[in-house]
Amino acid sequence: MNPIFSLLRGAARSPLTTLAPLVAALSCAAALAQPAPIPPEGGPGVRPAMHHGAGGRERGSGPDVMAERMFDRVGATAEQKAKLREILKSAHADLRAQHDEGRKLHEALADVLAAPKQDAAAAESLRQKIQAQHDVASKRMLQARLEASAVLTPEQRQKLAERHKQQREMMERHHREREAMDGPRS
Repeated sequence: MNPIFSLLRGAARSPLTTLAPLVAALSCAAALAQPAPIPPEGGPGVRPAMHHGAGGRERGSGPDVMAERMFDRVGATAEQKAKLREILKSAHADLRAQHDEGRKLHEALADVLAAPKQDAAAAESLRQKIQAQHDVASKRMLQARLEASAVLTPEQRQKLAERHKQQREMMERHHREREAMDGPRS
């Protein structure tokens, strides 16, 4: 699996579990264009209180911060960061349109399935359109990953691959621990 922008992985999942987090992750470009925060008063080591933004989320978390942290972890230069932000911004715009289109297709399928008389041909047609839309979104995500990969050096890509491996192992461990506590899901 290409580790570049693990934020973009998951193309085989449903649109809500794939595109919604992806769209959120790729929305970092606008947030990153904001001026840097004013340093906290009180000297080194004093951290400001977290402030809640829209939806009650803390401003110190989210995909924009995650992308910046990833840039810093691999030691991206200012020029690389600017290029990566543009790649994310472009992919975000494209995937937002894909997400909106996918939502409309799913709503149409829900309407067909809720109709008093089932129309198998209409349901199948919508299923095929949804699958084609997933394929377009998956191709766009891969394109963004390849573009981002081309911006990074081989050493930076290796650092990113190591980080991705650590995250995957942590998630697998977490899954095993939850399963041990809760029992297997049925």
